[in-house]
Amino acid sequence: MNVPSGWRSFGITVCAGFVLLFALPQIAGLYNVVQMTVFVAMAVFALSQGFIWGYGGIMSFGQSAFFGLGGYVYAVAVINMGDSTIPVLLSIAAPALFAALLGYFMFYGRISDAYVGVITLTTTIILFNVVNSTSSDFYTIGQAALGGFNGMPNVPPINVPFDPDAAFGPIYTWYFAMGALILVYILLRLTLASRFGRVVVAIRENETRVQLLGYDSRFYKLLVFTIGGGVAGLGGCIFTNWGAFISPTIFGLASAAQVLIFVLVGGLGTLVGPILGAFGIEYLISIIGTQQTVNANLVLGAILLAFVLLVPQGLVPLIWAWLARLLPRRFAATTEQTVEAQP
Repeated sequence: MNVPSGWRSFGITVCAGFVLLFALPQIAGLYNVVQMTVFVAMAVFALSQGFIWGYGGIMSFGQSAFFGLGGYVYAVAVINMGDSTIPVLLSIAAPALFAALLGYFMFYGRISDAYVGVITLTTTIILFNVVNSTSSDFYTIGQAALGGFNGMPNVPPINVPFDPDAAFGPIYTWYFAMGALILVYILLRLTLASRFGRVVVAIRENETRVQLLGYDSRFYKLLVFTIGGGVAGLGGCIFTNWGAFISPTIFGLASAAQVLIFVLVGGLGTLVGPILGAFGIEYLISIIGTQQTVNANLVLGAILLAFVLLVPQGLVPLIWAWLARLLPRRFAATTEQTVEAQP
């Protein structure tokens, strides 16, 4: 199916992001700003999954491994260094390097798509069990105690670069988080518009044909997987800053499944879809959390089944398809091919 796109919609999306960036602290209370910050962290996480799955065709069931690794790397590094400048960069670089190593063995080992999902899921389960078993005082890295199942509390916040005394409060953390989301979206959109991005999408559509044209599909998949790992790590860094806390639950199966729901609800094969899916689902979870009648996991499971069976393409492609029918001339000029979500 065709989804309206092009530089016009890209510009509108970026402008909407900047409006939200600066307007929210002016019109919303502090509680809502803090709440939206965690939504943004999950949106960055969802973008990483949407990029590697929707465009790279790589079904990773363990993207939470990179999300959690980014959060833990930031926490350990900032506790030891005091200044957050290098830890923020490490929270991106370390998960990206880990994704590169893991991806190298998977893609150059000619692992089938099904086993890629199994391996990534196993990886996040291993990390969960390893970190969960570090409650002893023996498990410290420098001054940072990993804390096991109790997690790592009182993680220092992000500060002005190379000025540890100028720590960010909730408002400036929001500016950092939303600014990071906008930047990641822009960079991923430009990447997909490049020759590299076109090759990546071609591999998703027909890997054999791309190989016959002389491209090494393994190398392109590895780069996509590495980029996705780095983006997920940034999301983990923002998440850790939001609560000044991180625990092994960040590696849990709930986190691994939740990001898949974000992408499926928003729309596979889009960048805006995972962002909107993350915001919508996280808002729904926050509402459900205010009552004790309905279990949040039960609701998420029902949403997943409903979208897989009834709206497999997700909300954003569905809405654009409706608009294309209502306004065919307006949307016919700028369209791009997208992949339909698979059960």
